[in-house]
Amino acid sequence: MVTAVGPNMSGQQEYCAGLGGFVPKTPRDHDMWQRIVGFCNSEPKAFDRDPATGHVTGSAFVLSADRRSVLLCHHRKLDRWLQLGGHCDGLADAYFTAWKEAYEESGLRRIRPLSQRVIDVDIHMIPQTPREVAHLHYDVRYLFVAEAGQIAASAESKALAWVPLNRLQEVTDAPSVLVLTEKLDAFLADCG
Repeated sequence: MVTAVGPNMSGQQEYCAGLGGFVPKTPRDHDMWQRIVGFCNSEPKAFDRDPATGHVTGSAFVLSADRRSVLLCHHRKLDRWLQLGGHCDGLADAYFTAWKEAYEESGLRRIRPLSQRVIDVDIHMIPQTPREVAHLHYDVRYLFVAEAGQIAASAESKALAWVPLNRLQEVTDAPSVLVLTEKLDAFLADCG
């Protein structure tokens, strides 16, 4: 059973097993968090990769060492610039998934978490493909910083790029990526 504790949007952290702690700051944050927690509470296969039910995914916003750029991948299947991340594949640990996917998709040799807290949550529809029905991703995002290695795209990406945060809107119009620029300074200040 997954539970959340803490008051709504009071600035206090709420916790959900398998996802970690999150501080909802906006009505959107609160709504998305409650929907994800509700999904985890009601769906026994929440962390499996079952398109019939939707599933939890873990994503990584990986910052450059100077924290001025974020690493994005040009996703091969979705044909969009997105943060790194992927499916939990049965592991009830979205944070671990995000960190693992960041390594696998970036080619970097050392990536350090800036916090184990969730920076953002997003629920989005994945379009139907010949192999899968359309389904929801309950995406949980974490913040990391690159410390060593050169980027190299995996087979899942057409390309990787360090995108300056102040130019992010030139590369993507995805609100779920642009939210990083809205949340980053406050999140880093909260992390100390």
